[in-house]
Amino acid sequence: MTPHAAAVTDAAPHGPASTPTPSWWSRYRGWPRWAHWATGVATGLVLVLVLLTVFAVDLYRRPLPQTSGEVVLTGLDGAVEVHRDAHGIPRIYADSDRDLVRAQGYVHAQERFFEMEVRRRATAGRLAEIFGPDALESDKMVRTMGWRRVAEEELGLVSADTRTLLDAYADGVNALIAQRSPAELAVEYSLLDLTGVETTPEKWTAVDSMTWLKAMAWDLRGNMDDEIDRAVAALTNDDDVVDTLHPPYDAQRHPPIVGGGRIVDGEFVAGATGRRPRVGTPGRAGASARVAVLEGVRDSLAAVPALLGRGQGLGSNAWVVSGERSATGRPLLANDPHLGTSQPGIWTQMGLHCRERTPDCTLDVAGFTFSGLPGVVIGHNAEIAWGFTNLGPDVTDLYLERVDGDSWSHGGRERPLRVRTETIEVRGEEDFELKVRATDHGPLISDVSQAASSVGANAAAQERAAQGSAEALTGDPYAVALAWTALEPGTTADAIFALNRASGWDSFRAAARLFDVPAQNLVYADTAGNIGYQAPGKVPVRRPGHDGRTPVPGWVERNDWTGEYVPFDELPSVLNPDEGFVVTANQAVAGPDYPHHLTHDWDHGYRAQRIRELIEAEDDLTVAEMAEIQLDARNPLAETLVLALLDIDGLPPYVAEAVDLLADWDQQDDSDSAAAAYFNVVWERLLALAFHDDLRTRVHPAGDSRWVAVVEDLLARPAHPLWDDRTTEGVVEVRDDVLARALEEARDEMTRRRSVRPERWAWGDLHQLDLTHSTLGTSGIGVVERLFNRSGGGIGGGPSAPNATAWNATEGFTVTSSPSMRMVVSLADFDESRWVNLTGVSGHPASPHYDDQTDLFVEGRLLPWSWDPGVVRESSEERLLLVPSGDD
Repeated sequence: MTPHAAAVTDAAPHGPASTPTPSWWSRYRGWPRWAHWATGVATGLVLVLVLLTVFAVDLYRRPLPQTSGEVVLTGLDGAVEVHRDAHGIPRIYADSDRDLVRAQGYVHAQERFFEMEVRRRATAGRLAEIFGPDALESDKMVRTMGWRRVAEEELGLVSADTRTLLDAYADGVNALIAQRSPAELAVEYSLLDLTGVETTPEKWTAVDSMTWLKAMAWDLRGNMDDEIDRAVAALTNDDDVVDTLHPPYDAQRHPPIVGGGRIVDGEFVAGATGRRPRVGTPGRAGASARVAVLEGVRDSLAAVPALLGRGQGLGSNAWVVSGERSATGRPLLANDPHLGTSQPGIWTQMGLHCRERTPDCTLDVAGFTFSGLPGVVIGHNAEIAWGFTNLGPDVTDLYLERVDGDSWSHGGRERPLRVRTETIEVRGEEDFELKVRATDHGPLISDVSQAASSVGANAAAQERAAQGSAEALTGDPYAVALAWTALEPGTTADAIFALNRASGWDSFRAAARLFDVPAQNLVYADTAGNIGYQAPGKVPVRRPGHDGRTPVPGWVERNDWTGEYVPFDELPSVLNPDEGFVVTANQAVAGPDYPHHLTHDWDHGYRAQRIRELIEAEDDLTVAEMAEIQLDARNPLAETLVLALLDIDGLPPYVAEAVDLLADWDQQDDSDSAAAAYFNVVWERLLALAFHDDLRTRVHPAGDSRWVAVVEDLLARPAHPLWDDRTTEGVVEVRDDVLARALEEARDEMTRRRSVRPERWAWGDLHQLDLTHSTLGTSGIGVVERLFNRSGGGIGGGPSAPNATAWNATEGFTVTSSPSMRMVVSLADFDESRWVNLTGVSGHPASPHYDDQTDLFVEGRLLPWSWDPGVVRESSEERLLLVPSGDD
């Protein structure tokens, strides 16, 4: 209403006079001058905030991909269809392998380019260019190991077909880079730009994809942490205690994957026995000084970003059952790799489908992919299905080296070091010049870290002192070299495409033969009804007396690797085992009579044994029952520890009230279980009370399967010295003293955390699934962290249950690693298969598919995994047509 109109309306032509109601304008004119100014400022601020909100929302949503309509993709031979279902999962249809993989690169970049950028920078040692000096230590270690240099060599080893597909994938990525500005590729670029970091993405290359394989191999490299734990424990404990803390694998109680085996005419024969392997004794590394090298090296190696995760929780479950054990009459195969929790998740679901199989179009495969790497890593094609778990062999060794300038000692003579210089750009600082030196054993990682260098110096000084040398304090330190199979070029990239194309057991094994690193367990099933297992990978053959459990002098020739690897045909393998199933969950691969040394440090087999029990309990397994096994949360220690806890007398009523929860507990670590919450806090307290006084802080028990085996053994030895608290003088504690105190402290802890009433406790209240963005999720800026991070809330499971949601007893109860995906494949009808991702297919926080599978995952639900092209098209929510340009 205008001021004039208000005045006319307020004038009463008839009747008694009335007091007019002031108009907005008249009221405003009557305000004090300061109020006029404040109102103007407030109005301006509101407008600015509105504009900023609109701008922020635009920046937030700008990177969302085009998922329908038509897009020109240069280089295509023909049109490509990309169908996305209700969860945004892309299924690509084309008429050539090149077009399929080119489109895969384009779609990966649409959904996950910033993740790809971080992965390529991490694996090339170039994080400091955008993240500054905080990333320098990581870059130095990666450059010292030379991941990208090895990948460049591998590019010359792979087949011409693989090279063609790697280039086609890169072309697809680069097509999107050419179409979009950085702000249109990922909101992370916009935020970095606000901080003054201007980044123009470089073109993607085949080497960028190849280098990702080094990161996979690094995170899954095997038993180095166990070597460090064993060595550090030996510094403050005698041999008997160290042996108790590192018990051998119990193959009688927890059967290996393929049981016994021997080599006949150069081929592994399952179920047979043979000569025992020739391995040396650990010898406690000869001296505590040498052992200390491992403790220092751990810090420098930890600087390398864990792109797949880190710690004892890394592992996997995979199993396959034959048609005789399946309700379908055909095999069923399940897999759930256990990796670090992150947002976005590790995997992207995808399908690559030839419309018609021809010599130029051979791919018809669906499953789980890594952004930045072409092909399908885990999944099924039209004839076979396969899954992975980590084999975990000992593929790394540390060598103490006598170095003088740029030469090193070996076999009684001085030899020149291999030397190169790397230039690392550091945002906000001058370039860092890194001198990389290497012996024949590997790069000198002690050159990178002051910690590693210091312990090398201490090792040398202490050893000379022990030998009575006058140079004990003045002599040169030892350097530390890393030998690792992944630093030798291999053919794993060929293996991925060979797996995608395999059509039977023989072609599957031929593909596995190419899989060099990381060494994995492969489970197999085909539509003809066969099931099987194959262990691939490079496993070094060491000389007698050197078993890889501790660092060894590099100047002694007999400590060198032989230069040979366990022959592929002698690696464990089985086709159609008599029991009708294969279970692999990081337990021992073969029995104690297997003739080759793989490692001493297997997972102790509790997950594998539980899966075996659940399979054997069912006559005709269904897809749903296979999925239920993946969710089983039975705590393997509960059976023995609960009995001991219930036997403790004299507890105060306040504590006994909590202990009563355990009497009727089903031993499942379910999210809503009060008993599970109490039991796990008791477990954490028990580990601290029993072992912290015996071990250095950095090797305090995490609570993984090794510690389950340790405590099971000690429960039967109530007076063992490990139960005694070294810090109490004049008092010798025994088992029940420690258990009683653990029960009391856990009761107090749960009261503080949740409630004085035990029935109000729940394991999920403590055991939280936090999904943190790998780069900006810990920025310290609340709004940024809220933008990128997500939470799955409380979740059931534990580190040694099939539902392997691991937590670290030294850090709390938050999930540190978990199943990164779950899948169940039906070889009778692929359309009956099911899958789910930890997060979603998209890396854009504005996308509905950023975390739209997380709730499903936490609740234990799986999505339909359609295979028939007609079903895929019917379930498609969006269709994007990629077409060649007119110039192609």
